[in-house]
Amino acid sequence: MVQKYQSPVRVYKHPFELIMAAYERRFPTCPLIPMFVDSDTVSEFKSEDGALHVIERRCKLDIDAPRLLKKIAGVDYVYFVQKNSLNSRDRTLHIEAHNETFSNRVIIHEHCCYTVHPENEDWTCFEQSASLDIKSFFGFESTVEKIAMKHYTSNIKKGKEIIEYYLRQLEEEGITFVPRWTPPPVGPSETCSSSKNQVTSAAVLVPDAAAVMEGLSGENLS
Repeated sequence: MVQKYQSPVRVYKHPFELIMAAYERRFPTCPLIPMFVDSDTVSEFKSEDGALHVIERRCKLDIDAPRLLKKIAGVDYVYFVQKNSLNSRDRTLHIEAHNETFSNRVIIHEHCCYTVHPENEDWTCFEQSASLDIKSFFGFESTVEKIAMKHYTSNIKKGKEIIEYYLRQLEEEGITFVPRWTPPPVGPSETCSSSKNQVTSAAVLVPDAAAVMEGLSGENLS
């Protein structure tokens, strides 16, 4: 049976761009999340105009589980794959995560989203949801479910503390404002190229004066 979890919407009274600056500071690892041991970047994409930034990370977690369960499972750490899709034009960040370890026995999906508050563009909303589907786990299905629920509720509480911690850190460094994304200006080379094309087009449309005179002379002679 699939268990689903949904957290209430959290509102930060700070602009989206500043929240993003705080959020990025939790990578590659975060001292405020002891179980978050490390993370490696698997792939990364940035659009030419800088509006889109998609990054996929492989995260190493030290789950607080009974020693016996870890011994039976034969692992000390579990790995999750996290994909972050930042759209600076729309001012949204979508986070998708799923477990890589024991994916044939347990399926965990998590989705988080940062968006601009619908009534105040200088505030940011955060939503989080997750689903858990335990196929089989050496007879410890109920234990795994309790552990997953414990970590999920803990992450919800910790998430706000972490963002606020890094916001204070940014403020101490004198960073209280991050400008919004704007389209990059047109470069000089593009402008010159455009002007050159216009001149070339005009030259094609305007006939050569000498050729016109020669044509007129020919008509007069005939």
